[in-house]
Amino acid sequence: MVEDRADRVEKTDEEWRAGLSPEQYRVLRQKGTERAFTGKYWNHHASGLYACAACGNPLFESGAKFDSGTGWPSFSKPAADSSVKTHEDGSAYMTRTEVLCRRCDSHLGHVFDDGPEPTGLRYCMNSAALDFRPR
Repeated sequence: MVEDRADRVEKTDEEWRAGLSPEQYRVLRQKGTERAFTGKYWNHHASGLYACAACGNPLFESGAKFDSGTGWPSFSKPAADSSVKTHEDGSAYMTRTEVLCRRCDSHLGHVFDDGPEPTGLRYCMNSAALDFRPR
């Protein structure tokens, strides 16, 4: 698949650092993880859209959010197949599938195959990577 480069967001490290909070920068640009049960969206139930906190790319609809019991916002599917991309992550002494914003390559979290039907997937995201837009 050829990615549409027209809407890509590319910035220097200094520009990312200036436009994000220190926690957002650590998670989004340095592939950090916030502690479980500490992010602002892990127990959030409003109707709306979760977008990338770095570039505003629409990522997940609130209807796909579910309580995974993990302490992080979890979704069964992205808003669109073109919203995110994945990459094999061998850090933390295990192999996981990292989820990245397709528009700006920011780290969002990881996807696991222990989610609810019909997808069976659990997109386990960091609240610091998300910006909520109510309906």
